[in-house]
Formats: sequence, structure tokens, C-alpha cells
Amino acid sequence: MDWFHQLSFMVASVFIPLALLSFFCMRSGRKLLLPPGPQPLPIIGNMLMMDQLTHRGLARLAERYGGLFHLRLGSLHAVVVSTPEMARLVLQVQDASFCNRPVTAAIAYLTYDRADMAFANYGPFWRQTRKLCVMKLFSRRRLQSWASVRQEVDSAVRFAARRSGSSVDVGDLAFTLAKNVTFMAAFGAQSHGNQGEFAGILQEYSKLFGEFNISDFLPWLRWMDLQGIDKRLKVARQAIDRYIDVIIDDHLANPKEADAQDADMVDGMLAFLGDSGDTNEGGDLHGDLSLTRSNIKAIIMDVMFGGTETVALGIEWAMAELLKSPEELKRTQQELASVVGLHRKVDDSDLDKLPYLKCAVKEMLRLHPPLPLLQHQATQDCELAGYFIPVGTRVFVNAWGIGRDRDAWKSPNAFRPSRFALGGDAAAFDFRGSCFELLPFGSGRRSCPGMQLGLYVLELAVAQLLHCFDWSLPAGTKPGDLDMGDVFGLTAPKAVRLMAVPTPRLTCPLL
Repeated sequence: MDWFHQLSFMVASVFIPLALLSFFCMRSGRKLLLPPGPQPLPIIGNMLMMDQLTHRGLARLAERYGGLFHLRLGSLHAVVVSTPEMARLVLQVQDASFCNRPVTAAIAYLTYDRADMAFANYGPFWRQTRKLCVMKLFSRRRLQSWASVRQEVDSAVRFAARRSGSSVDVGDLAFTLAKNVTFMAAFGAQSHGNQGEFAGILQEYSKLFGEFNISDFLPWLRWMDLQGIDKRLKVARQAIDRYIDVIIDDHLANPKEADAQDADMVDGMLAFLGDSGDTNEGGDLHGDLSLTRSNIKAIIMDVMFGGTETVALGIEWAMAELLKSPEELKRTQQELASVVGLHRKVDDSDLDKLPYLKCAVKEMLRLHPPLPLLQHQATQDCELAGYFIPVGTRVFVNAWGIGRDRDAWKSPNAFRPSRFALGGDAAAFDFRGSCFELLPFGSGRRSCPGMQLGLYVLELAVAQLLHCFDWSLPAGTKPGDLDMGDVFGLTAPKAVRLMAVPTPRLTCPLL
């Protein structure tokens, strides 16, 4: 059998090297197909760049590596999308491949193990809860939601009128307005507890959702809690639980039929409360919708955060940009005076007759999208723009960076509402998800379901505040002195709150 051993040796000596060569070539080829990006280090990858992984830092990296670039964050792949064309591929052309949200330790813990709508995997549970929220809160047919907006905007006007001639914290005013709208529209009652505490809770949620946690990328370090994030997560969830449990218990003590005229979103969800325990079994429920208490708590958290934090920041940013640009402020107020008159407040029916106001809001959303980074996750191995994207890759669509892309916008950092006016270069750009140069509410399957209601609050609040008052900066502050820096998180709030002085400009009483 010597010939057999010799033949086996010859075959092995030829085919084993060929197999190894083929294996390494395939690996090399796959590495070459990943998008370009900074060279990763062994084990930790690009984690030494963690301080650059904000909307501003990623926009700077895109200038060097292009509109689609790759980062290796410990054991995870991440790609960053920074141009409209790349965003279109991810959010429209290949939406099915990127329709999940990434899961971090913060997301898993703060959403009760993804029992919510915002971070649940795409599937039957997500579709059913989204539909429920739209029907019970965001729909135009939901009159209670829209009526609460008018009431709370009037309350904000009365508060500003009482402070006439004095400096007002516009950010705090906007937060109060947005919080009260959310609680009345979604939960059927005014909020309880200290407003400063509640604002602090939501701001901490924003930071925790957006913070880069080392243990997400190097799981074997999780037990050490190097950044103290686990402790912060427990404190934050306990704090918001106090608000949410009161809401649920009040509704359980005073039940209403889900289809009653005065039923709210929580009543609608409690109609689907099952007996399956207190955890969501993976988030993909088939057949009839069945919710646990954890599901209801998580969805309430979604609405609290999305309906309060993002809307409040939009109002403050709009007022800040207009006060920083006196000519734009003057033009917007002139339109209000011409259309509405100085004898009355703005009414719902006036909004569609105020095109320049709408341009100003749209321009603010371009510069300050509610979520600066839209986060998605690859559901399968796929190809994107000729590059290989492994399953599980985190995809960051930099809405903030796309809104300031020099190839898409003239003078991208300037506040110029006229770019959206009739005849402007960007007049046809729409923010409802079909124009990828402008993505304040995302696009595709995971676009914001509350966009219509959020825009209504934003436009009516800004219109009413600008129409009812002339606004000036505190003594000694010039428009050019305004600090327009932001703080990175899931949202990007103004780093320094806007202070401004209201002076009534209408002939009708405001109190």
C-alpha cells in the first residue's frame, strides 16, 4: 500500500495549500469589499476614536472617507451613511435589509427588553403596535390629541404674556408646552411630579440612548461597567417608572372602553393587556395583538420621549435660529401680520397660508433634525453600493451631516428659509421621507409615525409665539453672540438654553 500513501501525500501536498490559499483569498476578498474607513487596531478596532462618534465627528470623518465608510468597533461592524444617495439605498432601495434597530445595553434595559415600538424588530408585533399608536394618538381623526395642542399653545402664550419685558427661558417654556400636549393627548391627564426632575430624566434617557458604551462592543468587559453606565441605567428607569406606573394604575382604576370618545392611547393599549406575564417574548407576536404591562410601559416611554423631547427642542431651535437672523425673523413676522392681522391670534386654518413660516421650520429641521443619527441594523449579509455589509452591522445614517452636505446644499451651514420658498433651489424638497437630502423624520418603514402631530405642534407653537410677541435678546446680548452648540445624545439639545424677552405685539388681550 506504499503507492496509496505516496498518492495520498501527493494529493495532500497539492490540495491542502490550494485550499488554504483559496480560504485566505476569500477572506482577503471579503475584507477588500468592506467600505473604506480608518484602519482598525487588533481586538479594539477603531474604538480609540469613540470621542469622534457623534453627528459632528462622523460628518468630519465622511469628508475624509466618503459618503459610506466602515468602522470596526470591537467585535462589531458599523457603517456610516453621510450622503443623500447612500441614504436612499439604505432607507428605500434596500429598506428590507436595514429595517431593524440595533440593540445596545441601554436600549435593551430602558425599553424593558425591547418591549416597545421604536426599537422592536420589524415584524407583526411592530406593525400592530405602530398601527395602534397611529389610530389612538397620531391620527387627524384623533380630535383629543389635536385639541390639546391648541390649549397648551394658548397656555404658553399666557405664560409669556405674564413675563412681558422679562427674560424667559424659551427651552423651559417649550418643554412645558410639549410635555403637557403629550400627557393630555396620550395619557388623558396633566403630568404629575416636578417638571425639572422629569426634564432631567428625559435628558438622561437621551444621553444613555446615544452614548457609546464600551461593553456593547467588547462584551467580555460588561461585568466591569467601566463607564458606570449600568448604574445610570438603573437610576433612570426607576425614575421614569414612577411616572409610568401612576399613569397605568390610574387607567386601570378608571377603565374606559377602547373605542369611547374620551378614551386615550393607554385605554387603547389596556384593551389588549394579556395574562402572559410581565415580559415581551421576543417582540414578534402572531395573530391577535397581546400586550404585557412591560409592553405598555415601554410604549408609554416611547411617546413620553418622542412627543416631549424632540418637539420641545424643535421649538427652541426654531426660535434660536430666527433670533440669530433678525432679517429672517422680521420677514416671518411680517407674513404673520399680513395673513392673520394684529387683532387676533393664529388659528389652525392660518397655517397653510403661511408659506414662509413653514420654510423657516423646514430650514430649522434641516440644520437640527430631531434625531441627528438614524440608527439601523443589517438583517442579513448584503451588498451596498458594491461593498459587503455583514449581518448585524450597525448603520448610522447621519441626518445632521446630510442636512449640511456641501454637494446637496448651497451655504449648508447658513439659516436661509428662502431656499425652500417658491423658486428656491430646494423648493421641491420634502421632509416626509421621499427627498433624501432632508431626513428629519427618517424614511421608509421605520420613519417617525408621529410626524404629522409633531409638525402641527411645532408650527402652531412657533407661529403663535412669533405672532403674539416681539422677541429680543437679554440686554448686552447680540444675535451673533448666541451659542448654537449642541449636546450629543439620541437627540441634540441646545448646549446653552435660549433666553429671550417677549413684548406683546397684538391689539387683542393675551391673558
